[in-house]
This record gives sequence, C-alpha cells and structure tokens, in this order.
Amino acid sequence: MNTGVISPQARVAALAAMSAGDELDVLVVGAGVVGAGAALDAATRGLSVGLLEARDFAGGTSSRSSKLIHGGLRYLEMLDFALVREALRERGLLIQRLAPHLVRPVPFLYPLQHRAWERFYVGAGVALYDTLALSADGSGLPRHRHLSRTQAIKAFPSLRPDSLVGAIRYYDAQVDDARHTMFLVRTAMAHGAHVAARTEVTGFLREGRRVIGVRARDAETGAEMEIRARTVINATGVWTGDSQALLAGEREQFKITASKGIHLVVPRDRISGRTGMILRTATSVLFVIPWERHWIIGTTDTAWDLDKTDPAASGRDVDYLLDEVNKALATPLTRDDVQGVYAGLRPLLSAASSSTAKLSREHAVGTPVPGLVVVAGGKYTTYRVMAKDAVDAAARDLTTRVPSSCTDQVPLLGAAGFRAAWNRRALLARRAGLHVGKVEHLLRRYGTLVDEVLALIEQDPSLGTPLEGAPDYLRAEIVYAVTHEGARTLDDVLARRTRISFETADRGVAAALTTAQLIAGALGWTEADAEREVAAYRAHIAAELNAQRQPDDETADAAQRDLAPLAA
Repeated sequence: MNTGVISPQARVAALAAMSAGDELDVLVVGAGVVGAGAALDAATRGLSVGLLEARDFAGGTSSRSSKLIHGGLRYLEMLDFALVREALRERGLLIQRLAPHLVRPVPFLYPLQHRAWERFYVGAGVALYDTLALSADGSGLPRHRHLSRTQAIKAFPSLRPDSLVGAIRYYDAQVDDARHTMFLVRTAMAHGAHVAARTEVTGFLREGRRVIGVRARDAETGAEMEIRARTVINATGVWTGDSQALLAGEREQFKITASKGIHLVVPRDRISGRTGMILRTATSVLFVIPWERHWIIGTTDTAWDLDKTDPAASGRDVDYLLDEVNKALATPLTRDDVQGVYAGLRPLLSAASSSTAKLSREHAVGTPVPGLVVVAGGKYTTYRVMAKDAVDAAARDLTTRVPSSCTDQVPLLGAAGFRAAWNRRALLARRAGLHVGKVEHLLRRYGTLVDEVLALIEQDPSLGTPLEGAPDYLRAEIVYAVTHEGARTLDDVLARRTRISFETADRGVAAALTTAQLIAGALGWTEADAEREVAAYRAHIAAELNAQRQPDDETADAAQRDLAPLAA
C-alpha cells in the first residue's frame, strides 16, 4: 500500500519530476488545507498534479486555527443558512468517513444569562443548527439539551454561579488542523501527486496572457527551476495578494483582508469542566475548547496588516482573552496560567465593513487570466468544497474531459479500519510493550498508520520511550515526522507535526536539543547544523514571549522580528 511517505528523498524526487519538462495537468501553489485539498481532488480525478509550498505544509493559517470542525453557530445570526448547512455536511463526512482518526465530537455549553427570551432565542437557533445537521451530515451527534444552572455547573464546575441562569449543551467537532492538512498532502501523494515544501514560486511562466507554469526556487539549495502546467491553482490564503502581484500588468481579482486570531493554551487543571464552552463577547464569540491535557481559549478577530509569515500576539490580545473568559469563571485565570499562545490569520474576502468580524467566510473562485485559477476566502471546515470548486474551474480550462470530484468518498490515509484498530488498542499496546493510553494517543494522531510508528520502535526500542522535555510524545514520533511526514526543520517538528511548542510550559525549549539530535541523521545535519537549529528555535521562542509583553500590534510585531523568525 502506498502511504504517501514524504521522506527527504521523496522531496528531491518530486522536485526533479516537476521540473523535468513534462507538463503537469494541474500545479497547486500553497499547501494549506485548501491547496492540499485541491491537490488531492485533482489527483483523484486522474490528473497529473504538483503541489508547492513556500514554507512548511500548513505553515500559515492552517496550523493556527481554533481547531474546530463546525457549522458556525454565529453564521445563523447572519442568516447564512447555506454556509452553515454546507459546513455541517462536511463535518459529518469528516467524522464518519474521511478522517475519523483526526476529527472527533466535542460537547459545548452555551451559558444563558437571561431567563426567558434568551433561552427561547438561543434554543431556537441551536434547534435549527441540529435540524440543518440532521438533514446535511448524518454524523449521528447527540441533539442539544437544555440545562438548569445546577446541571450546567455540574458539567462545568469552574463556571461562576452568578454568571448564568442555565445553559444549552450542543455538539460540534475538533481536529488537529496541522496534522489533518499534512494527511491531505500525504493522501494526495499516495494518489500520485508530486509534493514539495520549502519551494517558493517567484513568478509565472506566460505565453501571451496565458499562464503555462511557474518559476520556483528551492529554499534549501537556492536552485531555480521552471515547472510547466496546463493549469495553475493559486491557493495561497492570506498571501493571495502577493501571489497575484506576480502577474505583471494584471489587475487583482480578489482583495483579501487578513484578520488576526490569537489563542491561549492553559493546563487542564486550571479549569474544571467536562465539556467545551462558547461565550458571547461584544463583537463575536469566545470558545473554551478541551485539548488533551489542556484548554484552548480563543479567539480574537482584528484586522492585521503587518508581517503575515509570523503574526505576533500582543499583551493586549492576551489580556483581552483573559478578561473575557474570566467573566464566566469562578477562579480567574492570570498570565501565569498561560502555557502557550499562538496567532494566525484568517483570509477574508473584503467587503464594505468596518470590522473583520462581520466579513463573510464564504469563498470565491476566479480565473483572472487563462491558465490560472485563484481560490480565496472560506473557512477550514469547508476546505473540501473550496478545493472541489477550484479544480472544477481548472478542469473547464483543460481540453480533455475530467471526471467529477470524488473526494467525498476518499478517506484520508489512516482512516480505513480506524474503528477496528481502536477496538484492538489494548492488544496493540501489549504487542508494542506500551501503555494503552499511549497507544490511544498514537491512534488519534496516526490512525491505522500507527503500524509505521510502531515499526520504528520495533527496530529501535529506545524510540518507544517518552521524549525528554515533552513526555506526552514518544521519541519515535519525532523521527517519524522527518522520515514520513515531510518535516524539514526543528520548528516543523515542534510546532506542527507535534504541538510541543504550545503544550509545554517552556514552549518546547527543553525538548529542542533531543529533538534536533533525533532528526539530524535523517536530514543529513552535522552537529553544528543541529546546534544552529536549536539556537534559532530558542531565540524565536524568546522573541515570541517578548512580543506577548508588548502593548499593541505594532510593538509586538517589531519585538517578534527583532530576532529573525523561523520560516514556517
């Protein structure tokens, strides 16, 4: 079985194949969730496909979301029923068929502050949400339930009793966004796509107005190349404007506004609750989301026009989230409780609105010049629909007949047989000599590809021990990130293949040296190379912490860029 192994050697082979001169049917630029989804969509239609990413897979927005797969309750208030129903259908597909190993249901409480009208208003909205889900997704999630104040506090003991009169419990789902995107890339590769990260597009090849490919540069070697394709799909998210600017003399088709959202990560024992929680704020909503042994709290929604590669969270952002969540908590959180912070940018289609919280999350697909398709906007949950629409547009530009999309029937790698593997987890644990809880952790991260990780441990039993500085992870997972998942740097491993960078109190600093030593051999690093990677990672974390002490976006951005940021 081809499991889409993205080894260092596979990257070299992919770049060689794409630049060999043979014309691809489709070249996708940008390996966030939409670009990765487009590569999979095109490959499963029988097209020859290339996928390029300037940084790391999911290095931008697609690793820094709220990690929710949801319809979006607040879009019901905007009367955007079609978007909500579409998102709920995708939620059901992901839970049931496409990625049950990565996407799982989570209950949420919606605290009520007013007795009659609010319970009726919110209850009607959540009932509609359930009805749309029932007709759209078939995921079998429990329907909402009204709770008294006593019942709500029993479910979430950390709630301040005087902050609510009751609550409504409903269900949505969560995902590790970076791992899900990486699995999309690997699944596309398993279906024949050529994929390469750390390869920046520097220009478009043209014949008249028509785009016939791209010029690209290997960020690791500096080598420049030309890659020819019958159609190019631009799926660069918040960088859409930058990539459209490479079309000299052409007008931008889409205007993208970047909206910054930050999230706090706090240890699980700081908040007592058996569900997630959604809170209303003056401008939007705030989620408190269970995340393994932590909580994720977010998000903000503010315009951002500074560094897009590594957006900074300011002290004001951190204080805003703490102030909002503390309105509902009996024991307030302080900055000392914050273990991790991450910031991401949403690519919103611009509109005549004074607030990014009011801009639509719907997407658009266009063809600004022949041979080029641009896809922009949208939300994480509906990535597959965006990818399908982009490839549909590309197919209309091809002279041959192209089959329709089938990605609603294509499980990601690791999904097939997952439930049976989950039922066998105790047996897997005994065979591997691991605690069953550790095997559960592995199954939720790799699904049925867990056998590849366990094979590493069988070859080298020392890899079955916890990673120094981040004991929730096994040393085998670090090696696997490089040999199978395309990680090229220390930051790739600590920030995206694992979540050590925000799940540990020191943000991965203690784990950095051992991690570098584990991956050095596979990446061909010298001891000096490994030391440079560790020094760069530690400097980057220091710069992030400094930024989070600054009063506003401008000073935080300057502080974070004081030390050269790591390429995502």
